[in-house]
Amino acid sequence: MILVERRNKIKHILKEKRSVKVADLVKEFKVSEETIRRDLSSLEKDGLVQKNYGGAILTEDLSMDFSLIPPVGQRQFHFSKEKDKIGKAAAELVKDNQIVIMDAGSTTWYSARHLKNVENLMVISNALNVVEEVSKNDSISIYLLGGKLKRNSMSVFGPQTETELEKYNADYVFLGTSGISKNQGFTTSDLYEAEIKQAMVAAGEKKVLLADHSKLKRPGLISFCSFSDIDILITSELADKQVLKAIEKCGVEIIVCEVD
Repeated sequence: MILVERRNKIKHILKEKRSVKVADLVKEFKVSEETIRRDLSSLEKDGLVQKNYGGAILTEDLSMDFSLIPPVGQRQFHFSKEKDKIGKAAAELVKDNQIVIMDAGSTTWYSARHLKNVENLMVISNALNVVEEVSKNDSISIYLLGGKLKRNSMSVFGPQTETELEKYNADYVFLGTSGISKNQGFTTSDLYEAEIKQAMVAAGEKKVLLADHSKLKRPGLISFCSFSDIDILITSELADKQVLKAIEKCGVEIIVCEVD
């Protein structure tokens, strides 16, 4: 079995069991302990696992491999207080009678929760959970983009989604991200998702990136825009200050939320 295939199978085992033991993997793949430990070190470097004595466990927030990302309904509860603060700060940017494009993701869902008092707003989104949340405000006009459903994120994607986005010119675009890289900029774990995010960036006057502190600690797989493509980054006081300074130097306004 080649290295890539073995490591992919280890990922699937982790997805099901949440933890692995070196001894069990040695028996499973009939390789040495040293080989398995190298595999786990590689996965730890990618941000997928945390090694411990005798094995490894899944990290809290998975972002490098789309197949391992928990459903959006579960991600909403990771760093929930922090994400709620970030979402509230994003919603406070929006005024009555504006147009907002909202990306799929747990942090953008939190921003949707705080748009309930905005009047005559138009919201365009590819995310079912975002649409459901803003529908609680009867004065909001809602446009759900078409496309193929991605069950993991309960969002739609594909050529139809991109074509529809070309029709819009929004006051704000709210975007999530899987990771932030000094070299790649803002990243995601899925090629098709990256294409939708790029189309959203092109459709907005003000591009706002929402990211909890964990996103600044690891890169994602595919870049969807550079730092200079974004106008505002909203994060929390838990975020790495050095990374924020590097992003700010690219002309991005940084909004830092307090976390009680």
